[in-house]
Order: sequence, then C-alpha cells, then structure tokens
Amino acid sequence: MVQRVRALVVDDSAFMRRVISDILNSDPEIDVIGYARNGEDAVKKVYDLRPDVVTLDVEMPRLNGLGALSQIMQENPTPVVMLSAYTDRGRRETIEALELGAVDFIAKPSGEISLHLEELKGEILTKVKIAARTKVRKLAEIVKHRPAKLQARRTDGMRKLVVIGASTGGPKAVLEILSKLPSNLPACFLIVQHMPGGFTTSFAKRLNSKSRLRVEEAKNGAALSQGVAYVAPGDYHMLVNGSSLNVVGGLKLHGVRPAIDFTMESAAIKYGENAVGVLLTGMGIDGAAGMKAIKERGGLTIAQDEETSLVFGMPRAAINLGCVDEVLPLHKIPDRLTLLLEAS
Repeated sequence: MVQRVRALVVDDSAFMRRVISDILNSDPEIDVIGYARNGEDAVKKVYDLRPDVVTLDVEMPRLNGLGALSQIMQENPTPVVMLSAYTDRGRRETIEALELGAVDFIAKPSGEISLHLEELKGEILTKVKIAARTKVRKLAEIVKHRPAKLQARRTDGMRKLVVIGASTGGPKAVLEILSKLPSNLPACFLIVQHMPGGFTTSFAKRLNSKSRLRVEEAKNGAALSQGVAYVAPGDYHMLVNGSSLNVVGGLKLHGVRPAIDFTMESAAIKYGENAVGVLLTGMGIDGAAGMKAIKERGGLTIAQDEETSLVFGMPRAAINLGCVDEVLPLHKIPDRLTLLLEAS
C-alpha cells in the first residue's frame, strides 16, 4: 500500500485554503492534515504536525511566506511548494523563496484570490507529490559547503560556450554556480531553467545581482559575448545561431518550453568541441539528448551528482546515456568550470 502524502495548506484566504485543499484531497495519494492562516501559524503547525509537504502562500500578513519559509528551513526542514501571484513583487519573492530552499512554485493564474486555480490541478498535484519525495536540508548545512570564490587570470576573447540546464531545484543550484565564477573567463554562458514567462525576468535580475558575470534575459538576436550569461525567457526556446541567439516559440519538447535539449543541440552544432554542457537537478529527461550531442562533437559534459540534486531525474537520464564526462557535487562545479575555461 502506497503511503499517503501528508500536506499542510498555508494561505491567509479561507477561500484559497478550501480550493487548494479540495484539489489536493481529490488525489487518493494525498491527505490534507491541517491548515494555517499566516506565517507564524505555519511555523507552529509544521512543528506540531510534521507534514510531508507544505503549500505556502507568498504574500500573507504578520509573517509572510518568505519569513515563514526561512524559519521552517532553519528549524524543521520540510519540502515546500510556494504559491505566487503573477505580479512583479510575487515573482521577485518567489525567486527568493527558491533560494531559501522551496522545492518549487505554482503561479496563481488570476492573482492572490485565484478563481481559476482548478485549471492548474494537474500541475499542483504533480508538484506536491514530487516535493514530498525530495530531501531538504537546513539552510546552515547548505551554506557551509560553499567554496571560496576563485580568481582567474585575465583572458581575452570568447572561446567556449557553456550551456547550463536545470529544472526543479535549479534556481538555487544555478545561483550557486554563477556566484562563484570570475567575470573574465573566455566564455559565454547560456542558462535554460524550466520556468514560466515573467518569472525568468526576475530570475535573471536576481542572478545578475549575485554574480560577477553580466546576466540578462535573452532576446532574439543577442550577441554571444565573453563574461555574459543569458537566461532563456519563459515560454520560449533559446537556440544558438552562430555568434548570436534565436529566441523562438514553437512546440514544447518533453512538455516544456524552453527546452534544454534544443539549446544544447544547437550549441553542439555551432561550437563543437568548444561547447560545454552542464546538467543540474530536475525531473524528467530534458537535457540528456543535448548532453549526448555535445559529447559526440567533442565537447565536455558535466552532471550534478545525486547527493546534491534536489531531484536526480535529468542528470540520471544523461548518465544512463553514457554521455557524461564528469559527475560532480554542486559545490565543485564552479571550480571545475573555472579551471577548464582558464585552460582553454
């Protein structure tokens, strides 16, 4: 018999608590065991009830979602799925929540009091069940493994193209890597993070504020340049076209858009042995074929290891294809990239 997922629903709106609970309880594998109406109540209920997963609203009175999440991750680490409004503030705070340790997020389709949340039933159930199976750690345990920043010798001219792909757990992992890279490496970086439109803008701004690289959301025709990192915009594929980027719509691949495979495969075709693929935490198989394409054309491929991956799906898929040169814990990837690019 499959053990049911025990969920705690946190939202300051009684209406939203009922809607979310009805969605979760409709799945025979999930059981809502409690409710909380604000952040302070949520912290107490996590301690008292020990849920397998928490759905947590971002904007709440007294103690907001970020404050509650921070306390939960410090005192009683528990998988958390954030619910966020499609507002500038909501998107910005969602990115911060992912850095603090939230497993994933769900964007409310029509504001804080979302009358159309039922439309996202499949996404909500899937993300809650995935989150419940993940292992989370205290914030202090995550921070203490961070390596010292490295200094690179001066270089001139772009010689490598590095494609970093990530999904669930990716925003925190990508930040961990970019924040440790020197600005003068002879490479351009492309980041494909599975994330809906609008949120990638906030993600790019957050990365830019924490990295020595210049980080921008990619635009069609953007030039590939040394010391620059481009984030694929949500709901668009990012393709390498010689010395510039094509940002296009089109069909989803593996159910996602942007797709890591499309970016990596185009990088492999255009840059061959000068392409580097890095595949991080995430569910599914996106990125495996792209890593294979880079490997077949002489490029280097690196996958995050299972121990430091929030979800080991995508890295495992690439490893199973036999196309990964190195499997590394997250905190060692910046060092490896720095040494590799310095030597190029």
